[in-house]
Amino acid sequence: MEKWITRAVAALVACGSLALFWTFGVFLAVPWHESRMWSLNSIEWQVLGIPLLVGLAVTWGALHILAIADHEDRPRLYFAICALLMIVSALAVLGGMAWSTERIA
Repeated sequence: MEKWITRAVAALVACGSLALFWTFGVFLAVPWHESRMWSLNSIEWQVLGIPLLVGLAVTWGALHILAIADHEDRPRLYFAICALLMIVSALAVLGGMAWSTERIA
């Protein structure tokens, strides 16, 4: 039972990280759309950097919480979930970019 509770907590933390990656995608869309990624000012770097860095940290935390439940007993499942979380994180960034691009175009 405690493994399912640990997995549920890891899933909630992973959802938070996906929300942060989606937010990163939302803020990334405007400079990407205007082709000025290499000429961002310091405020724009902060707006982009905070969701990215915090999202990476929260994802790392979710994977560590999940490792408590599954790394020793089910290593293949753990690594499959790790890979799935990385793919879904990239899709969350793309989803945030698509959402923001629809509203600025």
